Amino acid sequence: MEGGDARRWLPKVDALLGAPEFAFLLEAYPRARVVEALRVVLAEARSRGGEPGGAGAAGTTDPAGAGEWARRVQERLQEADRPSLRPVLNATGVLLHTNLGRAPLSRAAQEAMYRAARGYSNLEFDLEAGERGRRYVHCVGLLRELTGAPDALVVNNNAAAVLLALHTLAEGREVLVSRGELVEIGGGFRIPEILARSGAVLREVGTTNRTRLGDYRRALRPGVTAAILKVHRSNFRITGFTEEASLPELAALARETGIFLLHDLGSGLFAPPQVLGLPPEPRATESLQQGVHAVAVSGDKLLGGPQAGILLGEAEVIGRMRENPLCRALRVDKVTLAGLEATLRHYLDPEEALREVPVLRMLRVPLGELESRARQVAVGLDGTAWEARLAPGIAAVGGGTYPGVEIPSWTVRLRHSGFPAHEAARRLRTGEPPVVGRVEEGELVLDLRSVDPEEVPVLVARLREVGGDGG
Repeated sequence: MEGGDARRWLPKVDALLGAPEFAFLLEAYPRARVVEALRVVLAEARSRGGEPGGAGAAGTTDPAGAGEWARRVQERLQEADRPSLRPVLNATGVLLHTNLGRAPLSRAAQEAMYRAARGYSNLEFDLEAGERGRRYVHCVGLLRELTGAPDALVVNNNAAAVLLALHTLAEGREVLVSRGELVEIGGGFRIPEILARSGAVLREVGTTNRTRLGDYRRALRPGVTAAILKVHRSNFRITGFTEEASLPELAALARETGIFLLHDLGSGLFAPPQVLGLPPEPRATESLQQGVHAVAVSGDKLLGGPQAGILLGEAEVIGRMRENPLCRALRVDKVTLAGLEATLRHYLDPEEALREVPVLRMLRVPLGELESRARQVAVGLDGTAWEARLAPGIAAVGGGTYPGVEIPSWTVRLRHSGFPAHEAARRLRTGEPPVVGRVEEGELVLDLRSVDPEEVPVLVARLREVGGDGG
């Protein structure tokens, strides 16, 4: 403003609140919230030198100015009411995207979790006896039936399962781990650190690429060694000049010497990998058959359920873990148990699991169908400022499973006439619903293997909203 500091002409709070343009805000929100939001907006304008425009003399405001202030206040209130945790459309091609919540749940699992959340349940109540029960009975029967395990226990994630097993069976004593299996899992958590927190003592054996049965035997000390921990390297591969002791060999050594054999398997795959078009991958059933005392798997990876850690093994061993006071700190709630139970029920019929569990279904979508989805997106952008082209792509399982395994897919690669690819990606991420893709070689790349058919129209609508008119 000429002739003075524009900040002196910012309207007064009471004057704006009395303007007709603010009436709808005062009806929709408590007055205190509107006042607080308005003060924040005015403070931001003051720091910018008096924006937005439209204000008249000090303490007054013209209709156009009041409308702009009301719009800013409404945006502030809507942003404050937006949930921190929001649904996201995953167009990255990473099916078990850890940062995006890993496995999407089946409709049956969603409905089961809603039913558990909306009211009371028999979480820890024995309906037959009419007295207190135990939450740890839920899912046990299904897990025993599906895996052949004598007993099972569900905790809140796989790291918790490993922590509980080590604390129960090896606190204050040594645990043998191959140097090639001292892995780091997501979020910077490392096997040695989990071991330390459990109270067990790490004893490294072998070398990074070669650990033989003899290495374990030489390191084993009667009365000092409590267990062998075999860690499945699910998030990386060691190739070339390698060797490792097999589970049957380690199981025989453990039985011979009276120590425990634990297997941190992780991936949670229950379906045969060949029907998913994936290379061989160890499963919990096989680990149990090969003689481990207990195996730990994830519920939210290739099992396709909610976040959970599942312990399977001998009844005496699992029973000791169940009685450990630490188990209470690691327990799951009713909603997780309900979702996990519904997911496990799908596996009673293998064909139903392939059809209903989203991650399994996404892995099996034929390339022709993915190309059709990609074409639907491209056609939906005709007449806009987007330049779209279809191209074959490579998807990934994700979630720390099947490293290096490439899954053929189809992508839409986009350029916009008004802004670069990184800006397009930002606009998609910050809208509603957020869409997450990737940027490669100056193009916005959307992989259709991780996009459900029902989400394709939503994806097209968001693309048109972000830049359909040229930006």
